[in-house]
Amino acid sequence: MLVNPEDSLERQNEKLLRIVQSLMRRVEQKNAESGLAYAQFERAALMEAQVRERTVQLERALDLLQDSNARLARANRSAEAARSNLADAIETVAEGFALFDASERLVLANSRFCKALTDIKPRLVEGLPFAEYVKLVADSRDLSLPAGEAAADWVARRMRRHGDAHSVFNVALSRDRWLQVSEHRTASGGTVILQTDVTAIFRAERRERERLQHGHAQMLQATLDHLTQGVAIFDAQARLAGWNDRLGELFDMTLPQDTLGTAFSEIAEQIGSRAVFAEGLKVQALRDWADQRGGRLPLSFEMTLDEGRILHGFAQEMPDRGFVVSVSDVTPERHAAQALHEINELLERRVEERTLELEEALQEAERANTSKSRFVAAASHDLMQPLSAAKLFLSSLSEVAGPGRPAELADKTAQALGNVEDIITALLDISKLDLGRASFDVQSVPLKAIFDPLRHQLEPMARAKGLGLRIVDTGLTVRSDPAFLRRIVQNLLSNAICYTDRGKVVLGVRRNGGSARIEVWDSGRGIAPEDQALIFQEFKRLEVRGDGLGLGLAIVERACTGLGHPLSLWSQPGIGSCFSLNVPIAARPAAQQARQPAAEPDLRARSPLVLLVENDTALARALSQMIEGWGAHVLHAHNATEALDLLAEVQLRPDALLLDEQLGRGMSGTELFGLLTGRFGSIPARILSADRSRSLRETCCTLGVELLGKPIDQDRLGAFLTAL
Repeated sequence: MLVNPEDSLERQNEKLLRIVQSLMRRVEQKNAESGLAYAQFERAALMEAQVRERTVQLERALDLLQDSNARLARANRSAEAARSNLADAIETVAEGFALFDASERLVLANSRFCKALTDIKPRLVEGLPFAEYVKLVADSRDLSLPAGEAAADWVARRMRRHGDAHSVFNVALSRDRWLQVSEHRTASGGTVILQTDVTAIFRAERRERERLQHGHAQMLQATLDHLTQGVAIFDAQARLAGWNDRLGELFDMTLPQDTLGTAFSEIAEQIGSRAVFAEGLKVQALRDWADQRGGRLPLSFEMTLDEGRILHGFAQEMPDRGFVVSVSDVTPERHAAQALHEINELLERRVEERTLELEEALQEAERANTSKSRFVAAASHDLMQPLSAAKLFLSSLSEVAGPGRPAELADKTAQALGNVEDIITALLDISKLDLGRASFDVQSVPLKAIFDPLRHQLEPMARAKGLGLRIVDTGLTVRSDPAFLRRIVQNLLSNAICYTDRGKVVLGVRRNGGSARIEVWDSGRGIAPEDQALIFQEFKRLEVRGDGLGLGLAIVERACTGLGHPLSLWSQPGIGSCFSLNVPIAARPAAQQARQPAAEPDLRARSPLVLLVENDTALARALSQMIEGWGAHVLHAHNATEALDLLAEVQLRPDALLLDEQLGRGMSGTELFGLLTGRFGSIPARILSADRSRSLRETCCTLGVELLGKPIDQDRLGAFLTAL
């Protein structure tokens, strides 16, 4: 090889020049005609061109290399300067600083890093593995390991923290020194560690905490000393941690300072020797409660001391698993409660005695009211007998007298007797409603059948006072007792007309859900609120007008209550009033039958034989006179025995029976009816009675006989005899 590539460019150029000169001499020495020489010349010329080109390339490469070397030198100088600056900067940091690369080896650290760990500081050299660094720290004599933790345990815990991207923790050193270690991961995967000496901060915080604890302890003690309760505080080990003087006062003993730390069981034993626990509680139960380690439920107990004082204790757990026991003197409260209990017992006895007296008085009042109602009912029944007879006599008198003055007097007398009958009927209704013996025959009632007769009856009365009476027609059918419903509406309308001086009275119906709301409006003087309850009492009237006894609204109120028709009143003085009641609407309207006036009975064609059993002589005479006037024959008997003897004597079978129910002693009318039908077979009959009770109606229904009430309805009696 002619040129050594390892030589310098100058040496290589020198060798090439010598080679060219030598070749030129040899070419000149040869014969120009020699072909070999010429070929060698050509090769030499070609080689010279290649050498020249190679020389240019080498020169260019040399220039590039020199330029690169210059730049590298400048970069080395910059890197050295940067490294020096970084080292200076890190050194100026107040904390300890260390950098580990991505391969977990120490790159650099300042002089403050691990300065407090004097025994490992010299061993922190560049390239030290992180795990070796942690082991050095764990084995350092300056590290203060937590109680019960070995160096290997500390290393394992430290390496777990190293796995976090960022972590901050404190390390305890010997001689009450502390380091705060901050570890952060760099973008290239390295690790930066900062160490800050926080000893001064820890000591300042400790001093402040001790100062606060001391202040809190003083404040707590002052608070406890000002409580009226005795208080003892126990720690999580059930040992006495604090108390106030009131606790010793309650138990009449002094607790010395060396009592601090005494177990709860010992204190409970001392208390148990001085007091008796209530409700069977034992000292052992208190010990068992205190021995629980957390989860204690509040405990309340009472104890009585030898001198009779009663103390109430309450124990409750605190969040740190300690507990507080408070004791209060409840002797005055217990004595007051005992005295109050005795007073209550005395009052209860007095109330019981008074209640018995009131019950006896109430029973006596109820007996008196019942007796009154029974008397009224009996008196009303007895009054019906002569009243019925008087009406029958008047009816016969009117027929005999014919038109003229006597007939007019008879009609006026009949009207007067009708008023008397209304009063007696009202008294009878009141007595039955009070006794709860009123019989309601609830059925479908067309309101038109109630309203139309009242319009004809009351329009003259309203017209005489100059009032307008408007009764609004309705096609509704309701469920009620027709007789009582008519009486209710009639009383409300009569009262409205009576107590209205000018204006008008209106009767109408509104639908109210499934009910018909019957309303009676008037433009009268109105009723004050304080008087609205008074008007429903019997014999109570706000103004004395007419000849009434004040029974109308009393009957209305009791009848509405018995029928279940809610009654309400709106009234305003000077404007007027509205009485209303709600009556259920019937599911199916009842078929309305027009009642035709009964014609004068004419029994002369057949002249039936009528057996009349009536113990009231006047009524019997009036009935006999009226029936015989119609053309029938009457056999009269005062009682059942007399009737049986009379029939046995005449040996005749009667065509009809008129039997009074109340015949005095002996057999009743229904019993006599059963005996006569058993003897003679089926005979048309009517039971005569002023008793409107349900039991009598049910008895008549069972026997298949109709009840004809007193006063006797002349039309019904005539219709019965005409149908024979």
